[in-house]
Amino acid sequence: MKLVEKMRVLAVSAGAVAAVVAVTASGPVQAADKEQFFPALVYRTGAYAPNGVPFANGYIDYLKLVNARDGGINGVKITYEECETGYATDRGVECYERLKGKGPTGATVFQPLSTGITFALTDKAPKDKIPLVTAGYGRADSVDGTVFKWNFPLGGTYWDAADILIQHVGKLEGGLDKLKGKKIALVYHDSPYGKEPIPLLQERSKMHGFELLLLPVTHPGVEQKATWLQIRQQRPDYVFLWGWGVMNSTSIKEAVATGYPRDKMYGVWWSGAEPDVIPAGDGAKGYHALTFLAPAGQGQVHKDMIKYVYDKGQGTGKKEEIGEVLYNRGMVSAMMGVEGVKRAQTRYGKKPLKGEQVRWGLENLALDAAAIKKLGFEGFMDPIQTTCVDHEGSHSAHVETWDGKKWSVTAGPYESDLQIIKPIIRASAAKYAAEKHVTPRDCAKEASM
Repeated sequence: MKLVEKMRVLAVSAGAVAAVVAVTASGPVQAADKEQFFPALVYRTGAYAPNGVPFANGYIDYLKLVNARDGGINGVKITYEECETGYATDRGVECYERLKGKGPTGATVFQPLSTGITFALTDKAPKDKIPLVTAGYGRADSVDGTVFKWNFPLGGTYWDAADILIQHVGKLEGGLDKLKGKKIALVYHDSPYGKEPIPLLQERSKMHGFELLLLPVTHPGVEQKATWLQIRQQRPDYVFLWGWGVMNSTSIKEAVATGYPRDKMYGVWWSGAEPDVIPAGDGAKGYHALTFLAPAGQGQVHKDMIKYVYDKGQGTGKKEEIGEVLYNRGMVSAMMGVEGVKRAQTRYGKKPLKGEQVRWGLENLALDAAAIKKLGFEGFMDPIQTTCVDHEGSHSAHVETWDGKKWSVTAGPYESDLQIIKPIIRASAAKYAAEKHVTPRDCAKEASM
Protein backbone atom coordinates (compact mmCIF):
# COMPACT_ATOMS: atom_id res chain seq x y z
CA MET A 1 0.00 0.00 0.00
CA LYS A 2 1.31 3.45 -0.90
CA LEU A 3 2.28 5.90 1.83
CA VAL A 4 -0.54 8.26 0.87
CA GLU A 5 -3.09 5.44 1.17
CA LYS A 6 -1.70 4.42 4.57
CA MET A 7 -2.02 8.00 5.77
CA ARG A 8 -5.61 8.10 4.51
CA VAL A 9 -6.46 4.86 6.32
CA LEU A 10 -4.97 6.16 9.54
CA ALA A 11 -6.86 9.40 9.09
CA VAL A 12 -10.15 7.58 8.56
CA SER A 13 -9.63 5.39 11.63
CA ALA A 14 -8.42 8.29 13.73
CA GLY A 15 -11.36 10.40 12.60
CA ALA A 16 -13.79 7.69 13.60
CA VAL A 17 -12.20 7.34 17.02
CA ALA A 18 -12.23 11.10 17.49
CA ALA A 19 -15.89 11.27 16.57
CA VAL A 20 -16.82 8.64 19.13
CA VAL A 21 -14.60 10.07 21.88
CA ALA A 22 -15.60 13.68 21.23
CA VAL A 23 -19.29 13.04 21.61
CA THR A 24 -19.21 10.50 24.42
CA ALA A 25 -16.53 12.20 26.49
CA SER A 26 -17.01 15.94 26.05
CA GLY A 27 -20.43 16.35 24.43
CA PRO A 28 -23.74 16.55 26.27
CA VAL A 29 -25.05 13.27 27.66
CA GLN A 30 -28.23 13.81 25.65
CA ALA A 31 -26.21 13.87 22.40
CA ALA A 32 -24.34 10.70 23.32
CA ASP A 33 -27.63 8.95 23.97
CA LYS A 34 -28.61 9.61 20.37
CA GLU A 35 -25.84 7.46 18.84
CA GLN A 36 -25.67 3.93 17.48
CA PHE A 37 -22.14 2.53 17.36
CA PHE A 38 -21.07 0.28 14.48
CA PRO A 39 -17.66 -1.40 14.86
CA ALA A 40 -15.95 -2.01 11.51
CA LEU A 41 -13.52 -4.93 11.28
CA VAL A 42 -11.52 -4.25 8.12
CA TYR A 43 -8.36 -5.28 6.35
CA ARG A 44 -6.82 -2.53 4.32
CA THR A 45 -3.31 -3.98 4.48
CA GLY A 46 -1.65 -7.26 3.56
CA ALA A 47 -2.34 -9.94 0.98
CA TYR A 48 -6.12 -9.57 1.20
CA ALA A 49 -6.23 -5.78 0.94
CA PRO A 50 -7.16 -5.72 -2.79
CA ASN A 51 -10.49 -7.29 -1.80
CA GLY A 52 -10.79 -5.94 1.72
CA VAL A 53 -10.41 -2.26 0.80
CA PRO A 54 -13.35 -1.89 -1.63
CA PHE A 55 -15.65 -3.81 0.72
CA ALA A 56 -14.63 -1.62 3.66
CA ASN A 57 -15.12 1.53 1.59
CA GLY A 58 -18.63 0.51 0.61
CA TYR A 59 -19.46 -0.44 4.18
CA ILE A 60 -18.24 2.83 5.72
CA ASP A 61 -19.72 4.96 2.93
CA TYR A 62 -23.17 3.53 3.51
CA LEU A 63 -23.02 4.43 7.19
CA LYS A 64 -22.01 7.95 6.15
CA LEU A 65 -24.87 8.08 3.66
CA VAL A 66 -27.48 7.17 6.27
CA ASN A 67 -26.24 10.01 8.46
CA ALA A 68 -25.99 12.56 5.63
CA ARG A 69 -29.18 11.71 3.73
CA ASP A 70 -31.49 10.38 6.45
CA GLY A 71 -30.16 12.10 9.58
CA GLY A 72 -29.26 8.69 10.99
CA ILE A 73 -31.52 5.77 11.82
CA ASN A 74 -34.80 7.44 12.69
CA GLY A 75 -32.92 10.34 14.24
CA VAL A 76 -30.20 8.24 15.86
CA LYS A 77 -26.79 9.16 14.41
CA ILE A 78 -24.39 6.38 13.46
CA THR A 79 -20.84 6.41 14.81
CA TYR A 80 -18.21 3.89 13.78
CA GLU A 81 -14.61 2.91 14.32
CA GLU A 82 -12.41 0.83 12.05
CA CYS A 83 -10.11 -1.85 13.42
CA GLU A 84 -7.51 -3.47 11.14
CA THR A 85 -7.52 -7.28 11.29
CA GLY A 86 -5.28 -8.09 8.33
CA TYR A 87 -7.68 -11.05 7.86
CA ALA A 88 -5.97 -12.70 10.86
CA THR A 89 -8.22 -14.47 13.34
CA ASP A 90 -6.25 -13.46 16.43
CA ARG A 91 -6.28 -9.80 15.42
CA GLY A 92 -9.99 -10.04 14.66
CA VAL A 93 -10.67 -11.31 18.17
CA GLU A 94 -8.56 -8.48 19.61
CA CYS A 95 -10.58 -5.94 17.61
CA TYR A 96 -13.81 -7.50 18.86
CA GLU A 97 -12.73 -7.31 22.49
CA ARG A 98 -11.60 -3.70 22.08
CA LEU A 99 -14.74 -2.46 20.33
CA LYS A 100 -17.56 -4.50 21.86
CA GLY A 101 -18.17 -2.05 24.70
CA LYS A 102 -17.88 1.19 22.70
CA GLY A 103 -20.74 3.63 22.34
CA PRO A 104 -23.60 4.41 24.73
CA THR A 105 -25.21 0.98 24.22
CA GLY A 106 -22.16 -1.06 23.18
CA ALA A 107 -21.48 -2.51 19.75
CA THR A 108 -24.53 -2.83 17.51
CA VAL A 109 -23.40 -5.74 15.36
CA PHE A 110 -20.12 -7.25 14.21
CA GLN A 111 -19.49 -8.09 10.55
CA PRO A 112 -16.01 -9.71 10.53
CA LEU A 113 -15.72 -10.45 6.77
CA SER A 114 -13.77 -13.58 7.70
CA THR A 115 -14.98 -17.11 8.29
CA GLY A 116 -12.05 -17.79 10.61
CA ILE A 117 -12.89 -14.78 12.78
CA THR A 118 -16.57 -15.78 12.66
CA PHE A 119 -15.75 -19.24 14.05
CA ALA A 120 -13.78 -17.60 16.87
CA LEU A 121 -16.54 -15.10 17.72
CA THR A 122 -19.42 -17.56 17.56
CA ASP A 123 -18.66 -18.72 21.10
CA LYS A 124 -18.24 -15.15 22.39
CA ALA A 125 -21.34 -13.49 20.94
CA PRO A 126 -23.92 -15.27 23.17
CA LYS A 127 -22.18 -14.14 26.36
CA ASP A 128 -21.76 -10.56 25.12
CA LYS A 129 -25.21 -10.52 23.48
CA ILE A 130 -23.95 -8.98 20.23
CA PRO A 131 -25.19 -10.35 16.89
CA LEU A 132 -22.83 -11.44 14.12
CA VAL A 133 -23.87 -10.72 10.54
CA THR A 134 -21.94 -12.88 8.10
CA ALA A 135 -23.58 -12.16 4.76
CA GLY A 136 -22.44 -14.87 2.37
CA TYR A 137 -19.74 -16.34 4.61
CA GLY A 138 -19.17 -17.81 8.05
CA ARG A 139 -20.69 -21.04 9.33
CA ALA A 140 -23.21 -22.59 6.95
CA ASP A 141 -24.87 -24.42 9.83
CA SER A 142 -25.58 -21.09 11.57
CA VAL A 143 -28.65 -20.77 9.34
CA ASP A 144 -30.27 -22.75 12.16
CA GLY A 145 -31.41 -20.01 14.52
CA THR A 146 -32.56 -22.54 17.11
CA VAL A 147 -28.92 -23.32 17.88
CA PHE A 148 -27.08 -20.24 16.60
CA LYS A 149 -29.18 -17.50 18.15
CA TRP A 150 -26.61 -14.74 17.49
CA ASN A 151 -25.34 -15.66 14.00
CA PHE A 152 -26.95 -14.32 10.82
CA PRO A 153 -25.50 -15.61 7.51
CA LEU A 154 -27.84 -13.30 5.61
CA GLY A 155 -28.38 -13.89 1.92
CA GLY A 156 -26.34 -17.04 1.38
CA THR A 157 -23.93 -19.65 2.73
CA TYR A 158 -21.13 -21.65 1.18
CA TRP A 159 -23.38 -24.70 1.08
CA ASP A 160 -25.83 -22.69 -1.02
CA ALA A 161 -22.98 -21.60 -3.28
CA ALA A 162 -21.60 -25.11 -3.76
CA ASP A 163 -25.06 -26.53 -4.40
CA ILE A 164 -25.84 -23.84 -6.99
CA LEU A 165 -22.56 -24.42 -8.82
CA ILE A 166 -23.35 -28.15 -9.07
CA GLN A 167 -26.82 -27.33 -10.37
CA HIS A 168 -25.32 -25.01 -12.98
CA VAL A 169 -22.68 -27.38 -14.36
CA GLY A 170 -25.26 -30.16 -14.28
CA LYS A 171 -27.52 -28.02 -16.45
CA LEU A 172 -24.63 -27.38 -18.85
CA GLU A 173 -24.07 -31.12 -19.16
CA GLY A 174 -27.74 -31.78 -19.92
CA GLY A 175 -28.81 -32.92 -16.46
CA LEU A 176 -27.36 -33.79 -13.08
CA ASP A 177 -27.28 -37.46 -14.06
CA LYS A 178 -24.77 -36.54 -16.77
CA LEU A 179 -22.23 -35.59 -14.07
CA LYS A 180 -21.57 -39.28 -13.43
CA GLY A 181 -17.95 -40.04 -14.24
CA LYS A 182 -16.98 -36.35 -14.46
CA LYS A 183 -14.21 -34.74 -12.40
CA ILE A 184 -14.70 -31.54 -10.45
CA ALA A 185 -11.72 -29.95 -8.71
CA LEU A 186 -12.12 -27.65 -5.72
CA VAL A 187 -9.15 -25.26 -5.48
CA TYR A 188 -9.65 -23.81 -2.02
CA HIS A 189 -8.04 -21.52 0.51
CA ASP A 190 -6.72 -23.87 3.21
CA SER A 191 -8.70 -22.25 6.03
CA PRO A 192 -12.17 -22.57 7.60
CA TYR A 193 -13.46 -20.45 4.70
CA GLY A 194 -12.11 -22.71 1.99
CA LYS A 195 -13.18 -25.92 3.74
CA GLU A 196 -16.80 -24.85 4.25
CA PRO A 197 -18.20 -26.13 0.90
CA ILE A 198 -16.59 -29.58 1.19
CA PRO A 199 -19.44 -31.39 3.07
CA LEU A 200 -22.02 -30.28 0.50
CA LEU A 201 -19.81 -31.16 -2.47
CA GLN A 202 -19.09 -34.58 -0.97
CA GLU A 203 -22.81 -35.19 -0.56
CA ARG A 204 -23.51 -34.15 -4.15
CA SER A 205 -20.62 -36.32 -5.33
CA LYS A 206 -22.22 -39.39 -3.72
CA MET A 207 -25.60 -38.47 -5.23
CA HIS A 208 -24.43 -37.90 -8.81
CA GLY A 209 -21.31 -40.02 -9.16
CA PHE A 210 -18.73 -37.36 -10.04
CA GLU A 211 -15.18 -37.47 -8.69
CA LEU A 212 -14.30 -34.62 -6.33
CA LEU A 213 -10.67 -33.49 -6.27
CA LEU A 214 -9.75 -31.46 -3.17
CA LEU A 215 -6.79 -29.16 -3.77
CA PRO A 216 -5.93 -26.90 -0.80
CA VAL A 217 -3.83 -23.77 -1.31
CA THR A 218 -1.73 -22.42 1.55
CA HIS A 219 -2.23 -18.83 2.73
CA PRO A 220 -1.96 -16.32 1.14
CA GLY A 221 -2.17 -18.23 -2.15
CA VAL A 222 0.65 -16.76 -4.24
CA GLU A 223 2.31 -20.17 -4.73
CA GLN A 224 0.06 -22.55 -6.65
CA LYS A 225 2.29 -24.25 -9.22
CA ALA A 226 2.00 -27.67 -7.54
CA THR A 227 -1.79 -27.29 -7.44
CA TRP A 228 -2.08 -26.51 -11.12
CA LEU A 229 0.36 -29.27 -12.02
CA GLN A 230 -2.17 -31.66 -10.48
CA ILE A 231 -4.93 -30.04 -12.51
CA ARG A 232 -2.87 -30.48 -15.67
CA GLN A 233 -2.38 -34.15 -14.80
CA GLN A 234 -5.92 -34.89 -13.60
CA ARG A 235 -7.69 -32.84 -16.29
CA PRO A 236 -10.90 -32.10 -14.35
CA ASP A 237 -14.02 -31.17 -16.31
CA TYR A 238 -14.60 -28.16 -14.06
CA VAL A 239 -12.65 -26.19 -11.49
CA PHE A 240 -14.41 -24.48 -8.60
CA LEU A 241 -12.33 -21.68 -7.08
CA TRP A 242 -12.77 -20.87 -3.39
CA GLY A 243 -10.13 -18.19 -3.02
CA TRP A 244 -9.72 -14.75 -1.54
CA GLY A 245 -7.35 -11.86 -2.12
CA VAL A 246 -4.31 -12.46 -4.30
CA MET A 247 -5.09 -16.18 -4.43
CA ASN A 248 -7.86 -15.60 -6.96
CA SER A 249 -5.87 -13.70 -9.58
CA THR A 250 -2.97 -16.13 -9.06
CA SER A 251 -5.27 -19.06 -9.81
CA ILE A 252 -6.47 -17.48 -13.03
CA LYS A 253 -2.88 -16.72 -14.10
CA GLU A 254 -1.87 -20.32 -13.38
CA ALA A 255 -4.84 -21.57 -15.40
CA VAL A 256 -3.56 -19.52 -18.32
CA ALA A 257 -0.03 -20.87 -17.87
CA THR A 258 -1.20 -24.50 -17.78
CA GLY A 259 -3.73 -24.09 -20.56
CA TYR A 260 -6.79 -24.80 -18.46
CA PRO A 261 -9.84 -23.14 -20.10
CA ARG A 262 -11.21 -20.25 -18.09
CA ASP A 263 -14.75 -20.99 -19.25
CA LYS A 264 -14.54 -24.19 -17.22
CA MET A 265 -13.66 -22.26 -14.07
CA TYR A 266 -16.30 -21.10 -11.60
CA GLY A 267 -15.53 -19.05 -8.53
CA VAL A 268 -17.59 -18.62 -5.38
CA TRP A 269 -18.95 -15.08 -4.96
CA TRP A 270 -15.79 -14.03 -3.09
CA SER A 271 -13.76 -15.00 -6.16
CA GLY A 272 -15.74 -12.88 -8.59
CA ALA A 273 -14.74 -9.24 -8.23
CA GLU A 274 -12.63 -6.81 -10.26
CA PRO A 275 -9.39 -7.37 -8.25
CA ASP A 276 -9.66 -11.10 -9.02
CA VAL A 277 -9.61 -10.75 -12.80
CA ILE A 278 -7.95 -7.46 -13.77
CA PRO A 279 -4.41 -8.61 -12.78
CA ALA A 280 -4.75 -11.56 -15.16
CA GLY A 281 -5.44 -9.27 -18.16
CA ASP A 282 -6.99 -10.84 -21.23
CA GLY A 283 -6.35 -14.26 -19.75
CA ALA A 284 -9.32 -13.80 -17.44
CA LYS A 285 -11.84 -13.53 -20.29
CA GLY A 286 -14.54 -16.15 -20.02
CA TYR A 287 -14.00 -16.82 -16.32
CA HIS A 288 -17.21 -17.28 -14.34
CA ALA A 289 -18.21 -16.71 -10.73
CA LEU A 290 -21.31 -16.64 -8.61
CA THR A 291 -22.82 -13.36 -7.54
CA PHE A 292 -25.30 -12.80 -4.74
CA LEU A 293 -26.68 -9.68 -3.06
CA ALA A 294 -24.65 -7.25 -5.15
CA PRO A 295 -23.58 -7.53 -8.79
CA ALA A 296 -21.49 -4.80 -10.37
CA GLY A 297 -23.26 -1.64 -11.53
CA GLN A 298 -24.99 1.44 -10.20
CA GLY A 299 -28.54 2.27 -9.16
CA GLN A 300 -30.40 4.87 -7.14
CA VAL A 301 -28.39 4.30 -3.98
CA HIS A 302 -25.19 5.09 -5.89
CA LYS A 303 -26.66 8.38 -7.11
CA ASP A 304 -27.48 9.20 -3.51
CA MET A 305 -23.97 8.24 -2.46
CA ILE A 306 -22.43 10.64 -4.96
CA LYS A 307 -24.83 13.47 -4.07
CA TYR A 308 -24.74 13.23 -0.28
CA VAL A 309 -21.26 11.85 0.38
CA TYR A 310 -18.79 12.17 -2.50
CA ASP A 311 -19.89 15.56 -3.81
CA LYS A 312 -19.44 16.80 -0.23
CA GLY A 313 -15.88 15.52 -0.14
CA GLN A 314 -16.73 12.83 2.43
CA GLY A 315 -16.12 9.70 0.36
CA THR A 316 -13.94 6.96 1.84
CA GLY A 317 -12.44 5.76 -1.45
CA LYS A 318 -12.23 6.81 -5.08
CA LYS A 319 -15.41 7.99 -6.75
CA GLU A 320 -14.75 5.87 -9.85
CA GLU A 321 -14.78 2.70 -7.74
CA ILE A 322 -18.41 3.20 -6.75
CA GLY A 323 -20.38 0.36 -8.32
CA GLU A 324 -17.66 -2.28 -8.27
CA VAL A 325 -18.69 -5.70 -6.98
CA LEU A 326 -17.08 -5.59 -3.53
CA TYR A 327 -17.96 -1.93 -2.96
CA ASN A 328 -21.59 -2.79 -3.64
CA ARG A 329 -21.42 -5.82 -1.37
CA GLY A 330 -19.99 -3.70 1.44
CA MET A 331 -22.88 -1.27 1.02
CA VAL A 332 -25.47 -4.04 1.10
CA SER A 333 -23.88 -5.57 4.20
CA ALA A 334 -23.97 -2.23 6.02
CA MET A 335 -27.53 -1.66 4.87
CA MET A 336 -28.67 -4.98 6.37
CA GLY A 337 -27.09 -4.02 9.69
CA VAL A 338 -28.86 -0.66 9.59
CA GLU A 339 -32.16 -2.30 8.65
CA GLY A 340 -31.75 -4.68 11.58
CA VAL A 341 -31.61 -1.64 13.88
CA LYS A 342 -34.54 -0.01 12.10
CA ARG A 343 -36.63 -3.17 12.42
CA ALA A 344 -35.76 -3.47 16.10
CA GLN A 345 -36.83 0.14 16.66
CA THR A 346 -40.39 -0.84 15.74
CA ARG A 347 -40.43 -2.92 18.90
CA TYR A 348 -38.08 -1.10 21.26
CA GLY A 349 -38.49 2.52 20.20
CA LYS A 350 -36.63 4.99 18.01
CA LYS A 351 -33.57 5.26 20.19
CA PRO A 352 -30.08 3.74 20.40
CA LEU A 353 -30.45 0.01 20.91
CA LYS A 354 -28.36 -2.68 22.53
CA GLY A 355 -27.03 -5.61 20.54
CA GLU A 356 -29.58 -7.91 22.14
CA GLN A 357 -32.40 -5.74 20.82
CA VAL A 358 -30.83 -5.48 17.36
CA ARG A 359 -30.63 -9.29 17.32
CA TRP A 360 -34.43 -9.38 17.40
CA GLY A 361 -34.55 -6.98 14.46
CA LEU A 362 -32.19 -9.14 12.41
CA GLU A 363 -34.29 -12.20 13.22
CA ASN A 364 -37.39 -10.44 11.98
CA LEU A 365 -36.09 -8.79 8.82
CA ALA A 366 -38.64 -8.41 6.05
CA LEU A 367 -36.92 -6.82 3.07
CA ASP A 368 -39.30 -7.41 0.19
CA ALA A 369 -38.98 -6.01 -3.34
CA ALA A 370 -40.79 -2.79 -2.42
CA ALA A 371 -38.55 -2.16 0.59
CA ILE A 372 -35.43 -2.86 -1.47
CA LYS A 373 -36.55 -0.40 -4.13
CA LYS A 374 -37.31 2.26 -1.53
CA LEU A 375 -33.79 1.85 -0.13
CA GLY A 376 -32.32 2.36 -3.62
CA PHE A 377 -31.03 -1.21 -4.00
CA GLU A 378 -33.40 -2.44 -6.69
CA GLY A 379 -31.52 -4.97 -8.84
CA PHE A 380 -28.77 -5.40 -6.27
CA MET A 381 -30.25 -8.01 -3.98
CA ASP A 382 -33.07 -10.50 -3.62
CA PRO A 383 -35.70 -10.20 -0.89
CA ILE A 384 -34.69 -11.43 2.57
CA GLN A 385 -37.12 -12.79 5.14
CA THR A 386 -35.59 -14.13 8.35
CA THR A 387 -37.25 -16.08 11.15
CA CYS A 388 -36.31 -17.72 14.44
CA VAL A 389 -35.60 -20.94 12.53
CA ASP A 390 -34.01 -19.44 9.40
CA HIS A 391 -31.28 -16.83 9.99
CA GLU A 392 -30.36 -16.69 6.29
CA GLY A 393 -33.55 -15.47 4.68
CA SER A 394 -32.55 -16.00 1.03
CA HIS A 395 -30.92 -18.87 -0.86
CA SER A 396 -30.36 -17.62 -4.41
CA ALA A 397 -27.51 -16.59 -6.67
CA HIS A 398 -26.67 -15.85 -10.31
CA VAL A 399 -23.67 -16.71 -12.46
CA GLU A 400 -21.63 -13.81 -13.83
CA THR A 401 -18.94 -13.83 -16.53
CA TRP A 402 -15.95 -11.54 -17.09
CA ASP A 403 -15.64 -10.32 -20.68
CA GLY A 404 -12.28 -8.60 -20.21
CA LYS A 405 -13.77 -5.25 -19.21
CA LYS A 406 -16.80 -5.89 -17.03
CA TRP A 407 -18.90 -8.47 -15.23
CA SER A 408 -22.23 -9.48 -16.77
CA VAL A 409 -24.86 -11.80 -15.30
CA THR A 410 -25.09 -14.75 -17.68
CA ALA A 411 -27.21 -17.36 -15.88
CA GLY A 412 -29.71 -17.70 -13.07
CA PRO A 413 -31.25 -17.04 -10.74
CA TYR A 414 -30.70 -20.39 -9.07
CA GLU A 415 -32.17 -21.47 -5.74
CA SER A 416 -30.16 -23.87 -3.64
CA ASP A 417 -31.84 -27.23 -3.01
CA LEU A 418 -32.89 -27.03 0.63
CA GLN A 419 -34.03 -30.66 0.61
CA ILE A 420 -30.36 -31.56 0.35
CA ILE A 421 -28.95 -28.77 2.50
CA LYS A 422 -31.35 -28.74 5.46
CA PRO A 423 -30.46 -32.24 6.73
CA ILE A 424 -26.77 -31.29 6.63
CA ILE A 425 -27.52 -28.07 8.52
CA ARG A 426 -29.54 -29.90 11.16
CA ALA A 427 -26.89 -32.56 11.68
CA SER A 428 -24.05 -30.04 11.94
CA ALA A 429 -26.01 -27.70 14.24
CA ALA A 430 -26.98 -30.62 16.48
CA LYS A 431 -23.35 -31.67 16.74
CA TYR A 432 -22.33 -28.11 17.68
CA ALA A 433 -25.12 -27.90 20.28
CA ALA A 434 -23.98 -31.17 21.86
CA GLU A 435 -20.33 -30.12 21.93
CA LYS A 436 -21.04 -26.65 23.36
CA HIS A 437 -23.91 -27.71 25.64
CA VAL A 438 -26.36 -25.42 23.86
CA THR A 439 -30.05 -26.08 24.44
CA PRO A 440 -31.88 -25.43 21.13
CA ARG A 441 -34.62 -22.82 21.26
CA ASP A 442 -38.28 -23.70 20.90
CA CYS A 443 -39.29 -21.23 18.22
CA ALA A 444 -42.95 -22.19 18.34
CA LYS A 445 -43.04 -21.51 22.06
CA GLU A 446 -41.24 -18.16 21.62
CA ALA A 447 -43.70 -17.10 18.92
CA SER A 448 -46.64 -17.64 21.27
CA MET A 449 -45.12 -15.58 24.08
